[in-house]
Amino acid sequence: MLRRWLIAGLLVWLPLVATLVVLQLLVGFLDRSLLLVPPAWRPEALLGFAIPGLGILLSLVLVLATGALAANLFGRRLVSWAESLLGRVPLVRTVYSGVKRLAETVLGDHGSSFRQVLMVEYPRRGMWTLAFQTGSPVGEVQAKTSQEVLTVFIPTAPNPTSGYVVLVPREDIIELDMSVEDGLRMVISLGVVTPESAADAAPPGGPTSIAP
Repeated sequence: MLRRWLIAGLLVWLPLVATLVVLQLLVGFLDRSLLLVPPAWRPEALLGFAIPGLGILLSLVLVLATGALAANLFGRRLVSWAESLLGRVPLVRTVYSGVKRLAETVLGDHGSSFRQVLMVEYPRRGMWTLAFQTGSPVGEVQAKTSQEVLTVFIPTAPNPTSGYVVLVPREDIIELDMSVEDGLRMVISLGVVTPESAADAAPPGGPTSIAP
């Protein structure tokens, strides 16, 4: 009985505490954007007290303003000039270009990166694992294969930020209907949390098969 109460209590408090800690760290990090404001214009100088969470609004405005600037011709030229300047610094060039390519792949409107959850046989035939489509190979990669292949990312559990990039023939891939969020949730939970399929969601009075 005590063990069951302990587990039930932990299931209530652990997600709650983890959520509060993450939110506190996020708000504290975004509030540091107030350091961009001159000291005389900060809330503690004008009002005599700080306003928690004001940095979130400032960060949002800053990101939107940067996006609006980068969307026009002058902004694109300015960004291109800044990127060429960063490209001359060896270490900064490597980090910046890698992060930018990753952001363009994940957040870009074009392409099929992380748009589809797949099932592939890995690490051997007869064993299936979740994977995410990250692209369709072109050029030398596709030209030297006898079949049409897709680039898929196989994440490791419970940390989906690491994994393996595998080129899999399209005919050996099973496409799933679950969303990318559901797929990541299943990987992070070690398969404990599984999305509800269309068959599971069917009402009890729905069509059923009748044995002859």
